[in-house]
Order: sequence, then structure tokens, then C-alpha cells
Amino acid sequence: MVTISPIVIDGQMFTAVTVKLPKTNFMAISSEKGYIACGALDVALLNDQLKDREILAGRAVGVRTIDQLLHAPLESVTFEAQRCGIHAGMTGRDALLLMI
Repeated sequence: MVTISPIVIDGQMFTAVTVKLPKTNFMAISSEKGYIACGALDVALLNDQLKDREILAGRAVGVRTIDQLLHAPLESVTFEAQRCGIHAGMTGRDALLLMI
């Protein structure tokens, strides 16, 4: 099952997506410029093989809900996210606000 829902943070609109998979879930929250996602996101792949795309993204591990994804510290971020002031340890919520 796939769930897509709007999320408003400080008056800004984001889109939350949850994909229920066997034995796990995939979760992401996006703006028009970037996104944060659960541990399934491969930041190294984005930084290495897809570097030319300049993808603005962050990864939080150990999260099981969209709310946890918003409040968890990011474990890793892409080079493009770093250029925007987003860093590991920042909450997903704070990172998203830098992606608008």
C-alpha cells in the first residue's frame, strides 16, 4: 500500500510518502527542491554515481513513521544538501525547511 499525504511545517507544504513493503516500509518527505528519507536511501550512491544531478537529500535511520522521520537526526546527507547548510545530526524537520 502507498500513502501520500501533505504535511505543513511553519506554513510550508511538503509531501509525505509511505510505501508498505514486506517486512519493512519506505518513507520520504519532499519539497520541490529535495527530500529526506528513511535508511533505505543510499546517500553514497547519490554522492558518487549520481553526483552530476546535484540531488538535495538526507537520510535518517531507525525510523518507522513519518513523524519519527521528521524528528530524527539525519545520519547522512548529500553533498548538495551540505552546500545548502544541511548536515548530519540536524533533524529532518529543520533540514526540510532549508529545502524550500
